[in-house]
Parts: sequence; structure tokens; C-alpha cells
Amino acid sequence: MDQRAKDRQEELEWLDHCLRIIRSNIIRYEREFELKHAQVQELFRSIQGGNEELYSQMMTAASLEEHAKNSLRKNRAALEKPYFGRIDYTDLKEEKEERIYIGKNGVFRNRTDVLIADWRAPISGVYYENELGKGSYGLPDEKPIPIDLHLKRTYDIDGGKLNGFYDSDVASNDQLLVQYLSRNKDAVLGEIIATIQKEQDAIIRETPFANLIVQGVAGSGKTTVAMHRISYLLYNYKERFESNEFCIVGSNDLLLNYITSGLPELDVPNIKHLRMDQLFARLCEKDWGAKCRFAESDDTAFLRCTLRYFQELELFLMYKREAAVDCSALNDDEIGTILSAANNQTLLRENPAFSINRLLSTLDDRVKTRIRFLMSGREKEEIQAKLKQYHGHYKAMRPRQNALQLYVEFFASWTKRQASAGAGGSVTSERLAAHQQRLARREYDLYDMAALALIHYRVGQMKPNEEFGLLFLDEAQDFGIGAYYVLKTLLPAAYFTIMGDVSQNINYETGMNDWYELQKLFLTGPRDRFLLLQKSYRNTIEISEYAGKILERASSGRYKITPVIRHGLPVQENHFRGEAELVEYTASLMEENRKKGFLTSAVICPSETDADRVRALLSADLSVNEKGSQDFSAGLSVLPIRLVKGLEFDTVILWNPDLKAMLSRPDQAKLLYVAATRALHELHVLTC
Repeated sequence: MDQRAKDRQEELEWLDHCLRIIRSNIIRYEREFELKHAQVQELFRSIQGGNEELYSQMMTAASLEEHAKNSLRKNRAALEKPYFGRIDYTDLKEEKEERIYIGKNGVFRNRTDVLIADWRAPISGVYYENELGKGSYGLPDEKPIPIDLHLKRTYDIDGGKLNGFYDSDVASNDQLLVQYLSRNKDAVLGEIIATIQKEQDAIIRETPFANLIVQGVAGSGKTTVAMHRISYLLYNYKERFESNEFCIVGSNDLLLNYITSGLPELDVPNIKHLRMDQLFARLCEKDWGAKCRFAESDDTAFLRCTLRYFQELELFLMYKREAAVDCSALNDDEIGTILSAANNQTLLRENPAFSINRLLSTLDDRVKTRIRFLMSGREKEEIQAKLKQYHGHYKAMRPRQNALQLYVEFFASWTKRQASAGAGGSVTSERLAAHQQRLARREYDLYDMAALALIHYRVGQMKPNEEFGLLFLDEAQDFGIGAYYVLKTLLPAAYFTIMGDVSQNINYETGMNDWYELQKLFLTGPRDRFLLLQKSYRNTIEISEYAGKILERASSGRYKITPVIRHGLPVQENHFRGEAELVEYTASLMEENRKKGFLTSAVICPSETDADRVRALLSADLSVNEKGSQDFSAGLSVLPIRLVKGLEFDTVILWNPDLKAMLSRPDQAKLLYVAATRALHELHVLTC
């Protein structure tokens, strides 16, 4: 028997050993869950009957029930694919030989002995990052542990059966990676942990105590990396962060639902996810009222998304602060100086982040403290009378306008300055006047929301916002620098992971066409980093080359696509005499997809109006997902280009794009680039 055959026999025996333990675990956790569930129900009934002292006991039992439930879920999942990797190494510090198997879900022999390491465990980083030979791995925020890596092995296991294994000097060698990428979309997502690449893993395992900006080309796994980073951080920093401190931020509900649908598989519970405008509404607190409404950005947004716009708003609010807070001395004829001008000015100078209301409240508190000090030894009634005399002295200086009214005042004055400066001519003046009318109707777009949040922060906020500790922004290039300025100002203690691709900026006049301003704003600390993901794992070489030609028209081509070596069909460009023929051709493609085992397809149209019309046309002959559907796991979806950011499909059909016109304009070429790069396996460009 040669060495390869011996290795295979050894691996088969080990797999069988693991499966026996996992089956035993499943039986044990099933019993544990049933027992704890019954115990919780019984305690709950007792509490309802008036035995309230059992509440803490019920909460303990409920926690144990949840642990048994999660352990049961992980072992059931491991029964299909217990592990995907193995590393053999010498721990040079302990002088000990180690063999570690790595899986999507950590599995234990007993309560303390690890059978299969969780992919998020620090030692698992060796599988993704280290080359054979001497190296190290590190526990979070601790000194690296030196090792000598002898073997790195990747397994293809499906349904509890070993199909093969591959030894490699890099994680998930191309043979296995291409094999996974060649499957349908759902299969690819299911196997992604086994095929995380070194440059992706470096971002996933980066410290949470840093701001990261990640420029990733289409198909480089930006969204996947962000999801896995959340999972990794929750696993390794559970003592530092709670899951409710995390928030995923995106541009639309479609993208957010797509992202969060994969989080339960990564053992990530209850993560907040908000559109950027919703995040600003949350930061406005009570200043965002029931009568306020979100609105799409209009054609004045290119003026309001800039850093200059928000700097002018800051200047306006500074004047309000100076007018509202009286820094002069507060004197009383009977007891003398209560607060000196010097102390008041020091308070303002040393607390630039305090809002107007917080400053005034602090001054009122100081007044109380000083009166008690100055009148110490006097009768209680005298002191109370003096406190009553000065009660709310500074509070009375609070601005009478709320954040909405202050913004209307600012916008009106700013609009006048734009008109007097001749910014944009009369057409822009008319547009600004129309926007003022929207504000009067309490309709606010993203940049209005950012302005309202900043006003609330500078005027009304009474204590720092501690709801958000870690924010993950996907498709970050779609937002203007002004929105980021407000986020950084309002959440100074938070850390940001910002993922995007400036080549896919579909908001050409308001979004990011380079990262320069954002880097200046966020990358100010020693750990903050700008990182690149340049390899595309989504598309075949044929699709990547087609998209690359579009990219040359869309931008300067600063961030080139490097595709994984995976071939497929050439991109199909077909011209027809009318839409009836396009419908017939699409129907035949869907039948071919079914035979190939492709589960997801998308018809991508230039506009939402086009998408509605084409959806109606196709529905007569095909089963089409309904408009607004959030489920892309199967079937045919018809979508406008602006809603497909971050999504991917086995087959994509570009429906009647005006290629000549779109390629002649960088903003339109970016839209075409986004649409083309949604395809995993096949791209069809149909015109008539």
C-alpha cells in the first residue's frame, strides 16, 4: 500500500471516529434540551402561579436550554461535514507535536476536550494564513506563539462521506476552490468557510479596535468577509463586545436582507441592520418624529453630500452655541459670585462635544453645587429658597427651535448664499427651492437626515450614544463624504469596517469615486488601515474579461480585477427584432438553467420602470419572483440595476441595455459594470 492509500485509510478511520462522537453528542444534547425545556416550562408555570422567587432559577435553566439547543444544532450540521481542514505542527514554545482538525462548527468530545476546532478559533488562523515551515499564530491582543507547520490539508466531505483531500502550501488550493465556485450559488455560500483566502482571512481576523477601509473589486467577497468578520469578533471578543453593539449599514433593504440572511449560519444572533438614513434617524432620537418621512435623494444632493456643506452647518451651529450659552459671571447680591466667567469659559473650551442643552444643564448643576457651598451652615429653608430662585436659570436659555426647525433655518440661509454666489445658475436655484418645499412637508433624504442628526448632537443630545460600538458598512462607495463626517463626529468611540468598490459607485455625483477623503477622515490611528481585495472569486474568466473592458470606461482602472482561473461559456451578446423574441429566448435559457442545476437567475434592466414592464412580459410565460421579494435563493428575479448591488446569481441576463450610450459615459459605464459582475457562471446581453 503506497503512502497516499495509507493516508486515505487513516483519514477514513478518523472521519468514522468523529462521526461516532458527533452522533453520541446529538443523542446527549437532544436529551439535555428536552430536560431543560421541560424544566423551564415548569418553572414558568410556577412563577405565573405567584412563586416569583423562582425567576432567577428559570433564567439559569433557560440559558442552559439555549446552550443545549445551539450545541445540538452545531453537531447536527457537523454530521454532514464535520471538518474541512487539518494542520500538523510543532508548538516550538511547548515543544509539542499537534494535529488540529478545523470545521465550520466546533465539536467537543466532552465539556472541555476539543475534537474539531471552530474556524474562528485563533489556532485556525494557521490554516488560512501560514505557509509550511516556521511561523506563528496569536491569541487576540497577546504575544504570537511560534510554530513549525508540517502539513496543511483540505478535505472534500459531503453527506458524511470523504470524497477526497488535498495537501497544499496555501489554504484551499485552486483545485478545491474552483470546484466549489463551479457549483450553484447556494452551494458556493455553503462552502465559503472552507475556501476563505489568505487576504480575506487577514481582514476577518484584524483587531476590532481599528478603523478599516477595504477596497474590493466586484466578486472579491467583501460582503462575505464582513459577515465572517462579525462572527469572528463575536467569538473571540465576547468579553468585550455584546452582539447588540454591532450594526450592519447598507444603502437599501434588499441588500441588508441578503446580507443578514446568511448570519444565522455563522452563529451570529440578532445583529442590528439599518439603512444609512435609518441609522441617522436613530441618532436623532426624539427629534425624529412620527410625521417625518424618508425620501429619495433629489438632484440637489450633489451639493449637500459634501464636506463643505456640513462644515457650513457646523459654523451655523457654533454661532447658535455662542448665542445660547451665557458665559458671563453669575452674581447674587446676597451670596456673591455663584459662577465666574473664567470657569464658564473653561467649561465650554474643555467640552467641545457637549451639546448646547448638555452645557446648560451642566451649568445648572454647578449653580446648585455652588449655592449649597456658599450657603453652608445656613438654615435649610434659606438654601431651598435660593435654589428655587435660580432653578433652571440656564435651562431657560435653551433654543426654542427643535432640530427640524433649525435645519429649515440653516437651509434657507445656505440657499440664499448659493444663489448670491451663482452656484449652478437659475436651474439649481429652482431645484433648491423645490427641496425647501420638501423640507416643509417633513420629507428628508439621506443627507438631510445626516444634517438633522448633527443638529441634534450639537444642540439637544444629553449623553454620548453608546448603542453602537462596531459598525460594518457595505457598498460604502454609494454614500457621500458628508454622511461619513457626521457618523465619525457622532460616534467618536465606535470602530468602523468600511467595505466598498469605487468602480461600482452608482451614485456618481454624490458617492465615492476615490477613497482619499475617507482615508483622511477615518485612518488617523496607528492600527487603522486601508486594505485591498483585488482577486475576484465570483465570475468566470470570460465574464471578468468582459467586465474589465467596461471598467476601463467606468474609471481610470486603478483597481484591476484579478480573476480566479475558472473558465465558462463566453459572454453571449444576441440581438433580436423585438422584445417578444427576447422573452422567447429567456424562456429557453431558463429551461437550460434547470437542466444545468442552476437555481438563481436575474434579468437586470436599466431602470425600475423597465423592470416592472419586463416582469409583466415574462410572467406570461415564466414563473417570476414577485416585485419586492427578498428571497434570491431560487427562481428568476427581474430587477433594476440600482437594486442588484452586492447580489449574485448563477445566470444574469442584461435586458436591452444601450451599450453604446452607456459605455460613452463613466457614470453609466459603472452601472453596466455592476450589472455584468452579478453573474457567477453565465452572462447574456440581449438587445433589440
